[in-house]
Amino acid sequence: MPLVSRKGILAIAAVIDVAINARSRPVSAKALAARHKLPSRHLEPVLQALVREGILRGVRGPHGGYELAREHRRISAADILRAASTAEDADDPPLPNSALVNDVVKPALVEAERTFSSVLGRISVEDMAKRAQALK
Repeated sequence: MPLVSRKGILAIAAVIDVAINARSRPVSAKALAARHKLPSRHLEPVLQALVREGILRGVRGPHGGYELAREHRRISAADILRAASTAEDADDPPLPNSALVNDVVKPALVEAERTFSSVLGRISVEDMAKRAQALK
Protein backbone atom coordinates (compact mmCIF):
# COMPACT_ATOMS: atom_id res chain seq x y z
CA MET A 1 0.00 0.00 0.00
CA PRO A 2 1.67 3.23 -1.11
CA LEU A 3 1.78 6.04 1.43
CA VAL A 4 2.15 8.69 -1.27
CA SER A 5 -0.48 9.12 -3.98
CA ARG A 6 0.32 9.04 -7.67
CA LYS A 7 -0.30 12.79 -7.87
CA GLY A 8 2.03 13.31 -4.92
CA ILE A 9 4.82 11.44 -6.65
CA LEU A 10 4.21 13.39 -9.87
CA ALA A 11 4.26 16.66 -7.92
CA ILE A 12 7.61 15.87 -6.27
CA ALA A 13 9.10 14.82 -9.62
CA ALA A 14 7.79 17.99 -11.30
CA VAL A 15 9.23 20.29 -8.64
CA ILE A 16 12.64 18.58 -8.79
CA ASP A 17 12.56 18.77 -12.59
CA VAL A 18 11.79 22.49 -12.43
CA ALA A 19 14.55 23.01 -9.82
CA ILE A 20 17.08 21.36 -12.14
CA ASN A 21 15.93 22.69 -15.50
CA ALA A 22 14.57 26.22 -14.87
CA ARG A 23 17.96 27.86 -14.45
CA SER A 24 17.81 30.22 -17.44
CA ARG A 25 14.09 30.15 -18.29
CA PRO A 26 10.84 28.57 -17.08
CA VAL A 27 10.10 24.91 -17.82
CA SER A 28 7.02 24.37 -19.97
CA ALA A 29 4.31 21.93 -18.93
CA LYS A 30 4.76 20.24 -22.29
CA ALA A 31 8.48 19.66 -21.64
CA LEU A 32 7.75 18.35 -18.14
CA ALA A 33 5.10 15.96 -19.44
CA ALA A 34 7.39 14.73 -22.22
CA ARG A 35 10.31 14.07 -19.84
CA HIS A 36 8.03 12.08 -17.54
CA LYS A 37 6.23 10.32 -20.41
CA LEU A 38 2.81 11.67 -19.43
CA PRO A 39 -0.02 13.40 -21.25
CA SER A 40 -0.08 17.09 -20.24
CA ARG A 41 -3.60 16.71 -18.85
CA HIS A 42 -2.26 14.43 -16.08
CA LEU A 43 0.26 17.02 -14.94
CA GLU A 44 -1.62 20.33 -15.33
CA PRO A 45 -3.88 20.00 -12.23
CA VAL A 46 -0.83 19.12 -10.13
CA LEU A 47 1.17 22.07 -11.50
CA GLN A 48 -1.72 24.45 -10.85
CA ALA A 49 -2.02 23.20 -7.25
CA LEU A 50 1.72 23.80 -6.78
CA VAL A 51 1.28 27.36 -8.08
CA ARG A 52 -1.72 27.99 -5.79
CA GLU A 53 0.30 26.83 -2.79
CA GLY A 54 3.29 29.06 -3.63
CA ILE A 55 5.74 26.30 -4.52
CA LEU A 56 5.89 27.02 -8.25
CA ARG A 57 5.32 30.26 -10.12
CA GLY A 58 3.56 30.19 -13.46
CA VAL A 59 5.09 32.38 -16.16
CA ARG A 60 2.84 33.31 -19.09
CA GLY A 61 3.86 33.92 -22.67
CA PRO A 62 5.53 32.14 -25.56
CA HIS A 63 8.54 31.21 -23.42
CA GLY A 64 6.46 30.68 -20.31
CA GLY A 65 6.22 27.73 -18.03
CA TYR A 66 7.04 27.08 -14.41
CA GLU A 67 9.82 28.10 -12.05
CA LEU A 68 10.31 27.73 -8.32
CA ALA A 69 8.45 30.33 -6.29
CA ARG A 70 11.00 30.19 -3.47
CA GLU A 71 14.48 28.83 -2.79
CA HIS A 72 14.69 25.09 -3.31
CA ARG A 73 16.20 24.56 0.13
CA ARG A 74 13.01 26.08 1.59
CA ILE A 75 10.66 23.61 -0.12
CA SER A 76 10.17 20.24 1.55
CA ALA A 77 8.62 17.04 0.30
CA ALA A 78 5.87 17.60 2.88
CA ASP A 79 5.10 21.03 1.37
CA ILE A 80 4.80 19.48 -2.09
CA LEU A 81 2.57 16.61 -0.94
CA ARG A 82 0.32 19.01 0.94
CA ALA A 83 -0.08 21.06 -2.25
CA ALA A 84 -0.65 17.97 -4.40
CA SER A 85 -3.39 16.79 -2.06
CA THR A 86 -5.41 19.85 -3.06
CA ALA A 87 -5.38 18.51 -6.64
CA GLU A 88 -6.61 15.07 -5.62
CA ASP A 89 -9.77 13.79 -7.24
CA ALA A 90 -12.79 13.93 -4.96
CA ASP A 91 -14.46 10.88 -6.52
CA ASP A 92 -14.07 8.62 -3.48
CA PRO A 93 -17.17 8.10 -1.32
CA PRO A 94 -16.97 9.44 2.25
CA LEU A 95 -15.79 7.17 5.04
CA PRO A 96 -18.44 5.46 7.12
CA ASN A 97 -19.44 7.24 10.32
CA SER A 98 -18.75 4.45 12.80
CA ALA A 99 -17.13 4.23 16.22
CA LEU A 100 -14.44 1.91 14.85
CA VAL A 101 -13.49 4.35 12.08
CA ASN A 102 -13.80 7.49 14.23
CA ASP A 103 -12.33 6.24 17.51
CA VAL A 104 -9.74 3.67 16.43
CA VAL A 105 -8.73 3.84 12.77
CA LYS A 106 -8.60 7.61 12.22
CA PRO A 107 -6.61 8.41 15.41
CA ALA A 108 -4.07 5.68 14.63
CA LEU A 109 -3.63 6.92 11.07
CA VAL A 110 -3.40 10.54 12.19
CA GLU A 111 -0.46 9.62 14.41
CA ALA A 112 1.22 7.68 11.57
CA GLU A 113 0.68 10.62 9.20
CA ARG A 114 2.19 13.01 11.75
CA THR A 115 5.33 10.87 11.96
CA PHE A 116 5.52 10.45 8.18
CA SER A 117 4.98 14.20 7.65
CA SER A 118 7.74 15.02 10.14
CA VAL A 119 10.23 12.93 8.17
CA LEU A 120 9.04 14.40 4.85
CA GLY A 121 9.54 17.87 6.27
CA ARG A 122 13.26 17.15 6.57
CA ILE A 123 13.63 16.22 2.89
CA SER A 124 14.24 19.33 0.80
CA VAL A 125 14.00 19.85 -2.93
CA GLU A 126 17.66 20.91 -2.75
CA ASP A 127 18.63 17.45 -1.43
CA MET A 128 16.60 15.64 -4.09
CA ALA A 129 17.84 17.92 -6.89
CA LYS A 130 21.45 17.13 -5.93
CA ARG A 131 20.68 13.40 -6.17
CA ALA A 132 19.00 13.92 -9.54
CA GLN A 133 21.97 15.92 -10.83
CA ALA A 134 24.28 13.07 -9.86
CA LEU A 135 22.31 10.78 -12.19
CA LYS A 136 23.22 12.86 -15.23
